[in-house]
Amino acid sequence: MPTVFPHDSVGLVTPQMAHFSEPLPLACGRTLPAYELIYETYGQLNAEHSNAVLICHALSGHHHAAGYHSSEDRKPGWWDSCIGPGKPIDTNRFFVVSLNNLGGCNGSTGPASIDPETGQPWGANFPVVTVEDWVNSQARLADRLGITQWAAVVGGSLGGMQALQWSISYPERLRHCMAIASAPKLSAQNIAFNEVARQAILTDPDFHDGAFQSRGVIPKRGLMLARMVGHITYLSDDSMGEKFGRGLKNEKLNYDFHNVEFQVESYLRYQGEEFSGRFDANTYLLMTKALDYFDPAARDNDDLAKTFAEASAKFCVMSFTTDWRFSPARSRELVDALMAARKDVTYLEIDAPQGHDAFLIPNPRYMQAFGNYMNRIAL
Repeated sequence: MPTVFPHDSVGLVTPQMAHFSEPLPLACGRTLPAYELIYETYGQLNAEHSNAVLICHALSGHHHAAGYHSSEDRKPGWWDSCIGPGKPIDTNRFFVVSLNNLGGCNGSTGPASIDPETGQPWGANFPVVTVEDWVNSQARLADRLGITQWAAVVGGSLGGMQALQWSISYPERLRHCMAIASAPKLSAQNIAFNEVARQAILTDPDFHDGAFQSRGVIPKRGLMLARMVGHITYLSDDSMGEKFGRGLKNEKLNYDFHNVEFQVESYLRYQGEEFSGRFDANTYLLMTKALDYFDPAARDNDDLAKTFAEASAKFCVMSFTTDWRFSPARSRELVDALMAARKDVTYLEIDAPQGHDAFLIPNPRYMQAFGNYMNRIAL
């Protein structure tokens, strides 16, 4: 438990809350009358307000990307390996903003928040939100912070999709777009995995059509299964084989269907159990739908180059060799479209055994490339 923080840590951080009373029109046709966004900042905004970097989180992420909330914290923020003094996103140079998206369950307005019209939790009645909706709300947060243009918008996975959407929706408001382990849209297989996860939640007897909070229960089993399915897709076959193999939890087989026998089973059950205790089921449904719906080229008859025609940012795209959920082929598809649109694009495919989760892991080549790109950003 760190009482003296590492020299390259941003140290203690305190979340901040921004309240927005201006209604937010959503892609689904509904409108949020008011909402709140919770966020953290690291580093100092310079006098020109030209050194701001936005961090966009993935499916189960949140605003706590770096540093510690107390001296008793055992773990820092989810991307602490990349954010801090001397790290790829160097807080000696950059003012970093990380938020929890609308529909989240870590402080921003979401399904567990109170619906002002009913006085009850929104639950499943919370509007379906899209990546484009998130970017619009993030733009309002930027306005609130006095940031007219981001030096960079950065994200991995679903966060990378948000970075791409920023370059499309607000081309003049970012100079660099970094999409890591991401894709211009989901494959049918990815949508299928998301649907299996949603059905696990929706069919849990404790889901109660999304009104489980008012019943004092949670769809624990459904959330566990959803997380277990998702977690399998975040890892590679090699990494699972190296970590677990066919290792047994105990010395011999049980010859039944209830006890944990293999170490990989134990690991998945632990991940599901831990996740079900901290994440909201309705938020999981919303986040997976936002993933499914992201397809910015759909309005341009799938002409991705045309979609990015008005983008003015410079792009950095990174992929990982063993990532089969967001494979390098999907990143190359994006790079080809950006080149066809005559955009300035840097691409790196990184040899890493961890699968999709590699974007969260401080692989030396990844860290060096990430830092080198960020260091070239003029402030």
